[in-house]
Amino acid sequence: MVDFSGLLPGPYASMMLADLGADVIRVESPDRVDLVRVLEPTDEESSAAHRHLHRSKRSIAINLKADAGRELALRLLETADVLLEQFRPGVMERLGLGAEVCRGRNPRLIYCSISGYGQTGPFRDRAGHDNNYLSVAGINGHTGELERGPLPHAVQIADVAGGSLHAVIGILAALRRRDRFSEGATVDISMTDAAFALQPFSAAGWLGGAAAPRPEAEMLNGGTYYGYYRTSDGRWFSVGSIEPHFMARLCAAVGCPELAILGPSSDPEDQARLRSALTEAFAARPFAEWREVFAQMDACVEPVLTLEEACEHPHLRARGMIMKVPRPGREPELQVGSPVRISGHVPESSHVGPPKGQHTRAVLSELGVEGEELDRLAEGRVILDSRDDSS
Repeated sequence: MVDFSGLLPGPYASMMLADLGADVIRVESPDRVDLVRVLEPTDEESSAAHRHLHRSKRSIAINLKADAGRELALRLLETADVLLEQFRPGVMERLGLGAEVCRGRNPRLIYCSISGYGQTGPFRDRAGHDNNYLSVAGINGHTGELERGPLPHAVQIADVAGGSLHAVIGILAALRRRDRFSEGATVDISMTDAAFALQPFSAAGWLGGAAAPRPEAEMLNGGTYYGYYRTSDGRWFSVGSIEPHFMARLCAAVGCPELAILGPSSDPEDQARLRSALTEAFAARPFAEWREVFAQMDACVEPVLTLEEACEHPHLRARGMIMKVPRPGREPELQVGSPVRISGHVPESSHVGPPKGQHTRAVLSELGVEGEELDRLAEGRVILDSRDDSS
């Protein structure tokens, strides 16, 4: 796999594939700063985020605006299974690396593009970020609170759940299709499309004739007791006791078993009464006490953990979600592990994200470049020199 992407969506996708055993060669610009490399915290070599997102990948630095660099990229793609890119629509074509050109050199190539709004449509050239995509997709229109409006998310939903995961799905499906028909394909992933599709209940309901969803009006967005409750010491618990037997256990635990009957009610007054009772109950005792109460109870009630606490959680540890990744010349580095479990495959990483261009010489050798040509190219006098710019 040859990865031309940067920042988050593309690198996260190729990291997932590298964790599953793909040979990922990342193409980097020799003179353009990769913002993830300098994202705090950093040391004298790289950032923790970069070492995480690019683990087990190889790095080759190529000036794609130089004729020699562009030709080298095409040679690299002649034997590749997958190309992944994340530029705005049209950039790869201007570089001479559009889908038609690349698949002309390798008809079996899977050419995957991740972009904010997709390769077609009136917004195709529009800039955006995660909160913009979620807004256009309608998700932010029914999250948050009526008075305060949409609330900021701590993770990039459109970027990762939208762009990264759907890119992996598209790539794997296209590879399976190639097995059947012996031809490559283009995969067009729009982060906005993917975010829009992450609403199977609310979107299906609206399209099927129900009222449009609004903040604090539905089961999951603040319209019922389902939500978060503050303890006496300022910590929080999540309550998701939707099913009647879970609701019965919850109400018994907080000392108001008679309110369990209100759980399924669609009456706003019933829900307000239940919410008020739960708010008062949780506020009467500290976090540690409630944690002990619900630790052995199957009621869909869990403490809201900090990231530090989650990293130490015995379940996540037992699942291998904190892994040691080799870092040459240093102690192995702790990173978040792969969440994909496949029988017979043990997720492990060969190294953290490498320095820029570390594998240039090795990759060139694999392409059959040798002798003086190898020295000339690897030393950067042709493919790495940004002055050799044909654009």
